[in-house]
Amino acid sequence: MRAVRIHAPGGPEKLVYEEVPDPSPGPGEALVEIEAVGVNFIDVYRRTGLYPIALPAINGSEGAGTVVALGPGVREVAVGDRVAYQGVLGSYAERAVAPAKQLVRLPEGVSTKQGAALMLQGMTAHYLACTTYPLERGDTCLVHAAAGGVGLLLCQIAKLRGARVVGTVSTSEKAALAREAGADEVILYVERDFEVEVKRVMAGAGVQVVYDSVGQATFEKSLRCLARRGMMVLFGQSSGPVAPFDPQTLNRLGSLFLTRPNLADYVATREELLKRAGQVMNWVREGRLRLRIALELPLSQAAEVHRLLEARSTAGKILLIPGA
Repeated sequence: MRAVRIHAPGGPEKLVYEEVPDPSPGPGEALVEIEAVGVNFIDVYRRTGLYPIALPAINGSEGAGTVVALGPGVREVAVGDRVAYQGVLGSYAERAVAPAKQLVRLPEGVSTKQGAALMLQGMTAHYLACTTYPLERGDTCLVHAAAGGVGLLLCQIAKLRGARVVGTVSTSEKAALAREAGADEVILYVERDFEVEVKRVMAGAGVQVVYDSVGQATFEKSLRCLARRGMMVLFGQSSGPVAPFDPQTLNRLGSLFLTRPNLADYVATREELLKRAGQVMNWVREGRLRLRIALELPLSQAAEVHRLLEARSTAGKILLIPGA
């Protein structure tokens, strides 16, 4: 089969589209014929070596397709099931093996492309808005990268929960997308200081929570945007890691909370995985949550997709399509 492997850390050119041996499922595993691959910024971190992995390795950890074979002892899925998953390395391929307990059946009305687009980013937006800081009516949240894959979904889920949304974006085109997703106020951070604008919008009161996937470039100003006892939710670092800082800062700015969550801890059991994924999929099926698939490219063009992702020139989800 064909797959995209990393043999050494580095730039997008280190993604090599090549022939590799077909995988076979072991005990508790299923073999999935991949129909769509979800591309995420964590794939860039693995490629560059920021998140070290044993090499050579097939990149990618999100995909959807059809189960074509089972290893011994599998009860969770059957051959022929349409499934989606995230968190299992090796999805940049025509076929992939995954633990059956991490596969989620796709309901009627949700396509494999939608499944590949919503597992990581959809469940991330869900745990952020529903569990890490459970938004309530009357709350205001600040969402950085509001037109990104997580951002667009997070804006929508925040509105479903009755919250007010302030989003930051880099272009007027992305601002329009954030507004379509429900953002009440959108700040073009390249033109205006988002800290100043948030304080203006909130009449100096601050927001209850900041959802920040940017990291280094936004962290300090984001803390100053929070209301007393507000929560800083740092769930990514697309601009680089946050430097060490004095926890006394949290005290000085109003007894703030700081958390650095990741999805794995919010789908730690199969019960929680099925519940969280199921609610997101139902919202998509019912039309309450709109997925924006910004770009679909053949699997062979993975390097180009990474260049676009790092340049922040896309808004929404990017998919790679094996066999295209």
